[in-house]
Amino acid sequence: MSPHIALATCEELPDLDPDDQPLVELFHKMGIEATPAIWSDSTIDWAGFDHIIVRNTWDYTNRIEEFLTWVKTHQSRIQNSYEIILWNSNKIYLKDLAGAGFPIVETQFVTDLRGEWEQPLIGDFVVKPTISCGSRDTMRVRPSDPGGTSRAHELIERIVSQGKTAMVQPYLMTVDEIGETALLFIGGEYSHAIRKGPLLVPNVEGEKEHGLFVKEDISPREPKPEQRELATAVMDYVSQRFGSPLYARVDLLEDSQGKPVILELELVEPSMFFATAPESAVRLVNEFKR
Repeated sequence: MSPHIALATCEELPDLDPDDQPLVELFHKMGIEATPAIWSDSTIDWAGFDHIIVRNTWDYTNRIEEFLTWVKTHQSRIQNSYEIILWNSNKIYLKDLAGAGFPIVETQFVTDLRGEWEQPLIGDFVVKPTISCGSRDTMRVRPSDPGGTSRAHELIERIVSQGKTAMVQPYLMTVDEIGETALLFIGGEYSHAIRKGPLLVPNVEGEKEHGLFVKEDISPREPKPEQRELATAVMDYVSQRFGSPLYARVDLLEDSQGKPVILELELVEPSMFFATAPESAVRLVNEFKR
């Protein structure tokens, strides 16, 4: 009997994001039935699926406990694993990466409105929650603009009052010209990379598509050797700690000296940008079947 897998998505994208939709036919060609399934739909009999691949569950950040309970309930058949998702769903994991010696964007974590945080002395800075995706509740703050600093305080207060942790990071100006470099991995091995253009306008929260994410400027990119080296080392760390993930994305910026630093590590439900590297979706299907 052919295996049946669920490609987990959210209510806003019941048929998957367009970038992931080709997976359905690719799995079919491999003799595997793949069905988009809304993770929060209580009418779904998840026991009817042999496997669950988490893909476009992009509304989970405001329902984090519900989502993690769902993942744990189905952990015997879910990818990436429950352990990986639990660790990676909160950006406090950046502390672990820094503790392991990896260069990250300098980050302050604010958990208490009475707690002190230091505004970066030079230039813009970014405020966002540690549990977020798609630039939700994220702002690039320009202190020199009227009201800029007060907006930062208001956003931090909003985040913390919701029981979340806020992050404060310097805005690395290199992103305005160079953009981010996101390296995609399948089965722990490098697959392809993209350039993501700058997203954040000073002192303005981004306009969302589908209410989920800010529209992105994406193009293929050949990463530099030092970017490949860093991203591969991070993936080795993840694989040694949790086992090799089916899919992963390492988002890098360049610091003022041109050295790569980690902005985020995406292991829960990252966009894989299959359209920028057509064989990459085939690689994911083949890796899953293997």
